[in-house]
Amino acid sequence: MNKFNKKLAGLVGSVVGSCSSLVLVSKAGIVSGLGATGITSGLGSVGGAIGGGMATGLGVVATAPILIGCLSYVGYKYFVDDK
Repeated sequence: MNKFNKKLAGLVGSVVGSCSSLVLVSKAGIVSGLGATGITSGLGSVGGAIGGGMATGLGVVATAPILIGCLSYVGYKYFVDDK
């Protein structure tokens, strides 16, 4: 396959990961939504689930799209690539 399809697979994975993180933050907290209180409580809840706080939640939420994008690229390369 060509380079464009590999990059597209990584891009699609990153978009899916970003949307998943956005939904997770907006629904996880005590106050749901994407206002200041919703984002703050969502990040606090995500970080609190692994023993941290809001900064830890931000790290988890920021890492998810990168990880999912990399996994989709590698999966595409492994299963679809002709080489």
